[in-house]
Amino acid sequence: TFQILGDTCTRACRYCYVTSGRPEHAPDPLEPLRLAQAAAQMGLRHVVVTSVDRDDVPDRGAGHFAATIRALNAKLPDAKVEVLTPDFLGVEEEALATVLGARPDVFSHNIETVRRLHRRMRGAKVSYDAALRLLARAKEVADYPVLTKSGIIAGLGEGNDEIVETLRDLRGHGVDVVTIGQYLQPSSKHVPIDRWVHPDEFRWLREQ
Repeated sequence: TFQILGDTCTRACRYCYVTSGRPEHAPDPLEPLRLAQAAAQMGLRHVVVTSVDRDDVPDRGAGHFAATIRALNAKLPDAKVEVLTPDFLGVEEEALATVLGARPDVFSHNIETVRRLHRRMRGAKVSYDAALRLLARAKEVADYPVLTKSGIIAGLGEGNDEIVETLRDLRGHGVDVVTIGQYLQPSSKHVPIDRWVHPDEFRWLREQ
């Protein structure tokens, strides 16, 4: 997995260790080429590209994602490219058209947590339903059979029944793949771990 668009995020989710603030620099136009070269040197067969949120950039970084996908396809034509994108707040339709126009194999956007906790963990700007809509629209915007994917963090205060309800919501919006992982508190300033999810619970969730 490679992170693009810098190291400063314009959001401040309560579980995330990425630096929050206003980024000092515009996206580096050479970054997509450097990333593709690094992936080629590593001989990768599946490349995941994610990013910080860039609410300070007019297209929210969509063009940078597209340039990175194209660079990877040129350097590693046999590799699969997966993008894990932000929500592209305010320019969702244009951003989806830009990113999916570059034809990634997998389009991923993480729901992160259950509906009850979403606003508390992610802030007022971010909507649980908007995340679902973005994933559904990706399927509709793409002119090819793109795989859609999302992720849930367990241990933020949710119950397993709420995780199952989130799985139902994701499936109802056409999502093909879901990952569920254990939350790890990155510092004392971040939200505490509510529980350690037992492997038996993860097995049960997999069955659901």
